[in-house]
Amino acid sequence: MKSIREIFRNNQSLLEEPEVMQLVDYCSELQDEIVELKFQKTDNKELAMLDMIKEVIKGCDAIEKEQMEHERYGYDAPNYQETIANLKSYIYRRCQDEKIWL
Repeated sequence: MKSIREIFRNNQSLLEEPEVMQLVDYCSELQDEIVELKFQKTDNKELAMLDMIKEVIKGCDAIEKEQMEHERYGYDAPNYQETIANLKSYIYRRCQDEKIWL
């Protein structure tokens, strides 16, 4: 993302226009809000946990689908031990990243 100075470097006088000054102020406010929102999002343990649960459910759905395909079409049986190990690893890694202590 370019800074305001980079955007107007070829025409610095535009920065003195009232409308441009208002726009610059507005952009600064929006940038502050974005930074605050990102902080809230990364600091929000509930959102992290919801995201983690959704990913685990997706993994469970995938293994159930593999089991149905195995029963119906004779495809390879799902590797439950590997799936469980992967899910546990994902949960522990994500908890460590999000500083969620189980």
